[in-house]
Amino acid sequence: MARSRSCTTAKLLLLAFAFIVPASAARRRQVRLHFYMHDIAGETAVQVVKGTGPLHPSMPPGNRHFGDTTVMDDLLTEGPSLDSNPVGRAQGSYVLAGLVDPVVVVTATVKLTHGPYNGSTIVIAGRDEVLAEVRELAVVGGTGKLRRASGHVVWRTVEVLEAVHYVLELDVYASLPAAAASALATNY
Repeated sequence: MARSRSCTTAKLLLLAFAFIVPASAARRRQVRLHFYMHDIAGETAVQVVKGTGPLHPSMPPGNRHFGDTTVMDDLLTEGPSLDSNPVGRAQGSYVLAGLVDPVVVVTATVKLTHGPYNGSTIVIAGRDEVLAEVRELAVVGGTGKLRRASGHVVWRTVEVLEAVHYVLELDVYASLPAAAASALATNY
């Protein structure tokens, strides 16, 4: 009888431990950010390297080559309109890195200029399959109130205006060490 009771107790303890959140996860807080990025060719996004690779077969529109490199300083807004309230800038670069598929590799630092994370940054990096409806890139760091952020960004093209102004919607799902997070969840 005592052995049966100790086996039952051991099973209950194992079951209880299976549902315990790891200590490292318990010390992290979730942050959610939502904004729109305005990538305007020739204005906020300027090609700085003309790739010497072959002409790309599926990139829209124009004369695109493997290796084309663009530097950006894109406005971030609360809503999809360029006239919407500004919340920051996305500064970085993207390189046409797919020989066949329309893929760019993106590295960007998002500097927030309004709201509770004013002055803080998050760093985004990853593969952007341009024609896919939804893409996912990584959050690989941050500064200020977003220091040591990690997570992902769901990235969508919501509108293309005159073939040069791309409006992208960014949903950022990140976690921070509890000491670095100023709020459990924040939306712009």
